[in-house]
Amino acid sequence: MPRTDLHSLMKFAAHLLACWILGTSLGSCSNADENAAAAHQTPAAPTEAAAPVKSPANRAYSTPRTTGPVPRNPDMNLPANFKKDAGVTFSRVSVSEPYVAMTFDDGPHPQNTPRLLDMLRDRNIKATFYVIGRNVDLYPSVVRRIVAEGHEIGNHTYTHRNLTKLGHDAVLSELNKTRDAIVKAAGVQPRTMRPPYGALLQTQREWIRSELGYPTILWSVDPRDWQRPGPSVVTSRILSGATPGAIILSHDLHAPTVDAMPATLDGLLRKGYKFVTVSQLLAMKPAEAPAQAANDNEQ
Repeated sequence: MPRTDLHSLMKFAAHLLACWILGTSLGSCSNADENAAAAHQTPAAPTEAAAPVKSPANRAYSTPRTTGPVPRNPDMNLPANFKKDAGVTFSRVSVSEPYVAMTFDDGPHPQNTPRLLDMLRDRNIKATFYVIGRNVDLYPSVVRRIVAEGHEIGNHTYTHRNLTKLGHDAVLSELNKTRDAIVKAAGVQPRTMRPPYGALLQTQREWIRSELGYPTILWSVDPRDWQRPGPSVVTSRILSGATPGAIILSHDLHAPTVDAMPATLDGLLRKGYKFVTVSQLLAMKPAEAPAQAANDNEQ
């Protein structure tokens, strides 16, 4: 064999061996050069398909002011003096017209509650605020505005503890300290109470009603807004769950809940619902027949 042919054959064999080695480690010989070059390049920036980066909350956000007309709750002069024997526990009230009570827990909050009050004022809606006593002491001016604009204040304890784990005196202290804080801030007394987490033993409900005069107020619509599912989900859950006589739970402690309120309130108004306070709703409760009075609890 001529020397030139032998030399060419040896070069070809060496090339095949190199390709086999690279193919074993890199996958294919045809793109070995590209892979080697890529290994020395600066990593590319993440694409849109990469895992999202969690961004901090925008604490400067405020709901835009309404532009143009919004639906308004009708003017109503309804009594709020419910009967002393109306009942011990309520999650809703049977009514003949589409009245609902919108309730907000765990405030007052220095930013969220004023924003919410603006929304309610724009729509002529009166709501019920179940306030925490220590927040009342921190933000008394917000409580004064709640009362001045015609809303109802309810007792939600002083430190938001689970009352089922407390004795009689501790429960009494939680409720009385909150009452005193409300009276000091705004000069009114709460007429109903809501236990934190909805947790209250039946025996506790009964002695609270007997000794303090508070019926226990629960709810029939819970959007689970404390899980922060997003404003549109909160709106959808409330609109789908509302029925005449409903008591709707929400929390002005959470900014996304307040963000959900324009669409929620407008949606309920457009469906024909009329907003009242909890005490006004309780005052609508029809009288029970004497034989049913012993079971006069709505849960």
